[in-house]
Amino acid sequence: MPVIHHKVEIRLQDRSYAILISEALGTHGSLPADLPPGSCAVVVTNETVQPLYGAALAEALAHCYPAVRTVILPDGEAHKDWPTLNLIFDALLTHGCDRKTVLYALGGGVIGDMTGFAAACYMRGVPFVQVPTTLLAQVDSSVGGKTAINHPLGKNMIGAFYQPRLVLCDLATLDTLPDRELSAGLAEVIKYGPIADMAFFGWLEAHMDAVRARERTALAHVVRRCCEIKADVVAQDERETGLRAILNFGHTFGHAIETGLGYGVWLHGEGVAVGMVMAAELSLRLGMVDGEFVRRLRSLIERAGLPTQGPMLDGGDNAGRYLELMRVDKKAEAGEIRFVLIDGPGRAVVRSAPDALVREVIDACCGPV
Repeated sequence: MPVIHHKVEIRLQDRSYAILISEALGTHGSLPADLPPGSCAVVVTNETVQPLYGAALAEALAHCYPAVRTVILPDGEAHKDWPTLNLIFDALLTHGCDRKTVLYALGGGVIGDMTGFAAACYMRGVPFVQVPTTLLAQVDSSVGGKTAINHPLGKNMIGAFYQPRLVLCDLATLDTLPDRELSAGLAEVIKYGPIADMAFFGWLEAHMDAVRARERTALAHVVRRCCEIKADVVAQDERETGLRAILNFGHTFGHAIETGLGYGVWLHGEGVAVGMVMAAELSLRLGMVDGEFVRRLRSLIERAGLPTQGPMLDGGDNAGRYLELMRVDKKAEAGEIRFVLIDGPGRAVVRSAPDALVREVIDACCGPV
């Protein structure tokens, strides 16, 4: 049995589940006893993660299920689409997988989102387990049941709310994470401070070097605290009818960057990092925060190894292109863009802003990158 450092509960009545944070979970050959029962386990992973952890997870699952199969997808945001999703369905149908099949999402946010969406759709729903191997997935995307694929016109526009049965966060997998991916995950870590916990933000200011050096105790604290905050928000608003939208701080601008550049050119966390700077600047211009808050946020994002200046998406009307892309956003209502803004450090609100003011922010925050 693995030694569990932290356990965070997501309380959703009959859909409740645990997030287990350890250093030796499934990817290193040890699994908890309370896995979902089933006739078959199907590990969904990608070409990058499979050579690192695929065999170890499959071997561990072989002690728990009569059959174990693996589906290996191409790596990257550019493949978060219908054709790649169909590769999962092709494998499930080819192997005659029934409703007692359990899917295991082994990888980062793309694998987690697509495996969860496949689980929600296959035979109208089969159980799945998240085994996130990136910091971004461990602190954010593996938790809360959002599953989706991208559309050429908008990110994550096709999907479902479908909760996993369990989340297994193996901190040892972060040892093999490229530096750029670690930094991208830190964007989702940093966001929790301005929206909910400025004491955690202060902790990050004091310990960012230790986190980037991958000190295990620092990473364990980061993953636990982020999951605690998200668990609390999701328990109150599972389907994002209100409060949960605050978790999208930086994402309205960030998704526009990802879509406008082409999926995969910038990592999701890189777009969110710049998006947080833009959202903070918009909050400042609306009189909701002061300049010192914006300076602290920008400084911490830079120390995380992330960009703070947005790319030019259009040589003619750059701000207009951002606005066009942001109108295709799940928070938009009747074509009106709604932003997650900071109404004083540690508190977020969702509201609109005049296009003219948004244009000023985009112009001030973009340039050659």
